[in-house]
Amino acid sequence: MGADVNPTIARRRLGAELRRLREITGMTTQQVAARLLMSQPKISLMENGRRVIKPRDVRDLCGLYGVQDQRHVDHLMRLAGESGRQGWWNAYEDVPYGAYIGLEAEAAAIRSYEPMVIPGLLQTAAYARAVIAGTIPHATAEQAATRLQVRMRRQDRLRAPVNPLRLWVVLDESALRRAVGGRGVMREQLDHLSRFSTQPHVTLQVLPHDAGAHPGVSGQFSLLEFVDATDVSVVYLERFTSDLYLEKRSDVQRYSDMYAHLQAQALSPDSTRHLIEEAAKAYGRG
Repeated sequence: MGADVNPTIARRRLGAELRRLREITGMTTQQVAARLLMSQPKISLMENGRRVIKPRDVRDLCGLYGVQDQRHVDHLMRLAGESGRQGWWNAYEDVPYGAYIGLEAEAAAIRSYEPMVIPGLLQTAAYARAVIAGTIPHATAEQAATRLQVRMRRQDRLRAPVNPLRLWVVLDESALRRAVGGRGVMREQLDHLSRFSTQPHVTLQVLPHDAGAHPGVSGQFSLLEFVDATDVSVVYLERFTSDLYLEKRSDVQRYSDMYAHLQAQALSPDSTRHLIEEAAKAYGRG
């Protein structure tokens, strides 16, 4: 395992392997908790990659599960060490979606549907500042500045000279028509969006208003995919008070099917670029 594995991914890989080892023994999380004098929620959180796993816990679990291969144990112990490292986002305080940033930082591809605003990875600084101010009105100036810095840094993945993030966005037409930050900000944002849509690793489609009802009416979602076969795809649902991550194969497949329907109903990338350019001109008039 490379030393550059980020802590979020290390926790997911380690948790998935610990779950696999437990299931081989036929033990329940309650039984494991009772044997090791741990709480059942702690076992579940470790297996779901939702908490840092200490090497001592890995050692005890491997002993309970009868893991004889010392190389395997050492590998899991290394993952435990990596799971406790700090990602770049941990240097910023008051960033509640650090788990998502960790997944995004490791993802090879993201397919995203956005019904209301331009997605964060494609926002200009002025547009992002206006979104943050409008959606988090209680934030202090310092908190808003921190969120803006994090959002801009996340975009480094799209500008990476080698293996940039592959991004596919289906964007509802409403996001083009909603004047976030004023006409000048929108003109700049849509020009920026048009330029990015020509990049080979970015595909942008707009779902026009006349598409009618569609699978995305329930709200925003993203599908994150990874190169490593051990990292299962994740569905990310952003919500106001708490986010939701779905990893069950059936859930991922359901959202993948929904996304395919959205792609089919949306305008082609070329027609999308034309619509964005026309919308940008409209913001430039008057």
